[in-house]
Amino acid sequence: MTYRTAALTAVLLAGTAAGAYADAHGDTTIRWARTADTLTLDPHAQNEGPTSTFAHQVMETLVDRDPTGAMIPSLATEWGPSEDNPNVWVFQLREGVTYHGGETFDSEDVVFSLNRAMSENSDYKELLSSVVEVRATGPYTVEIETDGPNPILPNNLTNMFMMDKGWAEANNATEVQDYEGGEDTFSARNMNGTGAYMIESREPDVRTVLTANPDYWGIGTFPLEATQIIYTPIQNPATRVAALLSGEVDFIQDVPVQDLQRVDSADGLNVRTAPQNRVIFFGMDVASDDIENDNVDGANPFADMRVREAMNIAINREAIQQVVMRGQSQPAGVIMPPFVNGWTEDLDQYPAFDLAAANALMDEAGYGDGFTVQLDCPNDRYINDEAICQATVGMLAQIGITVNLDAKPRSQHFPLIANDETDFYMLGWGVPTYDSEYIFNFLVHTRGENFGSWNGTGYSNPDLDGMIQSLASETDLEARNATIGEIWETVQSETIYLPVHHQVLNWGMADRVVTTVDPEDTVRFKYFTFAE
Repeated sequence: MTYRTAALTAVLLAGTAAGAYADAHGDTTIRWARTADTLTLDPHAQNEGPTSTFAHQVMETLVDRDPTGAMIPSLATEWGPSEDNPNVWVFQLREGVTYHGGETFDSEDVVFSLNRAMSENSDYKELLSSVVEVRATGPYTVEIETDGPNPILPNNLTNMFMMDKGWAEANNATEVQDYEGGEDTFSARNMNGTGAYMIESREPDVRTVLTANPDYWGIGTFPLEATQIIYTPIQNPATRVAALLSGEVDFIQDVPVQDLQRVDSADGLNVRTAPQNRVIFFGMDVASDDIENDNVDGANPFADMRVREAMNIAINREAIQQVVMRGQSQPAGVIMPPFVNGWTEDLDQYPAFDLAAANALMDEAGYGDGFTVQLDCPNDRYINDEAICQATVGMLAQIGITVNLDAKPRSQHFPLIANDETDFYMLGWGVPTYDSEYIFNFLVHTRGENFGSWNGTGYSNPDLDGMIQSLASETDLEARNATIGEIWETVQSETIYLPVHHQVLNWGMADRVVTTVDPEDTVRFKYFTFAE
C-alpha cells in the first residue's frame, strides 16, 4: 500500500543543490506580498485560498501536492486500501516528527485533527462527509473508515492540516473557531505546526515574519533555501507593484493585469504566468419565494429560470476578457476548471452574448420593465474582482436589471454567503482534489450539516443529492464518471450559477527567486531556490 511519485525524486535532487545562492550572497530572506492577509490561523475554520496557502507554510497534511500538482507523501509516508476491508484506508505515519512547540506527532494527533475537521464549525467537513470513523491502530498507524469504499479519499486530505492534540487541549482550542459568527479564539491567533517555517512575529493585516524550522523533518529532502519569509498584505494594486519595483518586496502573488508588461520589463524582475485551477462566477438565490434586496414585492426574479438565462447571455465574457482582464482570463461556460475530472470542452462552451434574446426572455418572464437588485462582491480576493462586478452591472443594465454594487473586503463578503445573507454574489472556486465531487459537495448539494456550506443559491434537488453522495463510494470509475456527467447536465440545464472565466495566475518576482507557478496559487516556500 505504498504511494510514491516521481515528483519527490526531483525534489530530492533539487535539495542536493541547495545553498549555492546562500553561500555566495547570504541573503536568504523572501519578502512576500499579496492582496490580503490570512483570514484566521485556525487551520479548519476557513476553506479559503490565501488562508490555506499561509497555513501550508507552518502546518502540514498527511498527503500533499508538489508545485506541479502531483500528490506526494507528507506526514504520511504510505497509504492505501485495507486488505481486509474495502471501506478502510490505512495510513502509515512519518516517525520522528515534532511540532514547533516540541510535541511529538503521532496517530493521536491525526484522529483528533480529522475529527475536529469534521465538526460543525469546520469549513472542511464536506471533504470528509463519507468518513464514519478515524481510529489509531498503533502510534504511527491510522485507519479511516468510510461509508462504502471511497476511491479518492487521499485527494480530499491535501488541505487537512494536522494539529497537536495536547497543544489544543492546553490552550482551549479543541473546538473550531466560528469564523462566520465573529468568534475570536486562541487558535485564530496562534499556530503550532510541523511545517518548514515557524511564526516568529505577527501583526494581522500588517506583517508576519516566518523563520525556518531548524528541526524540520524535510531537511535534506526539500531545497529549503529560504530561511526567512516576511509576509506583507498590500491591498492597493499600485502600492503592491511599487513595492516590487522598488525592491521592498521580492515576490507578489497577484500582479495587476494592467502592470504585467511594466513588471516583466523591469530590470531584475520577471512575471511567471500559468492557468489557475479556479473559476470566477456569480451565484443567485434561486430558491426563496421573495428576496430582500430587490424592488419586486412578493416574488423572486431569480427563481424564474428565464431571468437566469437572460442574465447568462447578457454577460459579455469576451469583453470582460479583453477590457477588464487585458486578455488574462479564459471565458467559461461551467464552474469547473479544465484541470478537474469531469470537465469537457462541450460543458465549457459559454453562451453567445445576445442582448435581443436576453431582453426577449425578460419580457417572457414578466420583467420587461426590469427590476433592481444588489450584487455583493469582494474587492480584495480575485483578480480585478470589483472591476468584473462593475462591468457586469453595466451589462445587466442593458436588459433592464439595475444592479446596486456593494463591494467589501473578503473577510466581510464570505460570511454573507455562509450565513445566507446575500441574494446575488460573486464567488471564485478552486478544486484542490481535481475532482467534480468537491464542487458538488460544496456548491450544488442541498445545504445541510455536512454538505453545501458554500451553496448560497438555496438550490436543492434531492435526486441530485443522492447522486452526489453516491460518488464517495463508487469504485467503478467509469460508472462514477457517468454519474458526474449526469450531475453536470442538470446543473448546466438549470443555470444555477453564471460562470464568467477561468483565472490566469501572474506571479511577479525578483530574478534571484526561482520557483514554479502552482496551479492552485498555493505558494510553497520550502521548494523555492535562489539563482546563482
